[in-house]
Amino acid sequence: MKNVLITGVGRGIGRALAEKFATEGWRVIGTTYQSTSDLPQGVSKHYALDLSDEASIKNCVENLKKDNITIDVLINNAGILCDEEETHLVPDKLRQTLEVNLIGTADFTEQLLPLLNQSGHVVFLSSQAGSLQEMDHLNDSHEPYHYPAYKISKTALNMYVRTLAARLLHEGNGTIVSAVHPGWVQTDMGGSEAPITPAEAATQIFKLATSRPPTGGFWYNDEPYPW
Repeated sequence: MKNVLITGVGRGIGRALAEKFATEGWRVIGTTYQSTSDLPQGVSKHYALDLSDEASIKNCVENLKKDNITIDVLINNAGILCDEEETHLVPDKLRQTLEVNLIGTADFTEQLLPLLNQSGHVVFLSSQAGSLQEMDHLNDSHEPYHYPAYKISKTALNMYVRTLAARLLHEGNGTIVSAVHPGWVQTDMGGSEAPITPAEAATQIFKLATSRPPTGGFWYNDEPYPW
């Protein structure tokens, strides 16, 4: 049985991903920001993880090592949006966002690399909001100046995907590294008006995560997405 580690399984896309992988016969290891009794069905191991806290990241990795966990697929799903109503950059909210969406996620991934099988796959949930090319459409409905901290964090995360993929390829490590735009999804972050359900998003992410695309790609619905 193959192992998948998914961050943020308590709700939304992470929860749907845990249920999808479990249904497909995978062993699911999940993390949540706080310990919870309401885990999705199929999660066989659970760990607390606060991506804004260096000690929490270290403790989670140490516990994974103590439990002899090996990972075939790592899905970095957990993230925050704390400046949804902002049209100007708020430095404190940028720091808070980067700590979780970029720094904590990268730190966690780097510490987990020794636990990943070298034919594995690391998937990062990115966003259309992080695409520089999307900023060419300054008058479209995406309101490019809204929630700037979140947009900055996802653009930076995309560069981490590219640099990590290039490094592992140079080292001869067969691990695939991918970013994925899940679409506009009905979650606490996306809102109830979004057209895509978490289960639908999980289906397309599962397909990507269990395939072997070219490393360092940005994907949406099985197609390359513009950086």
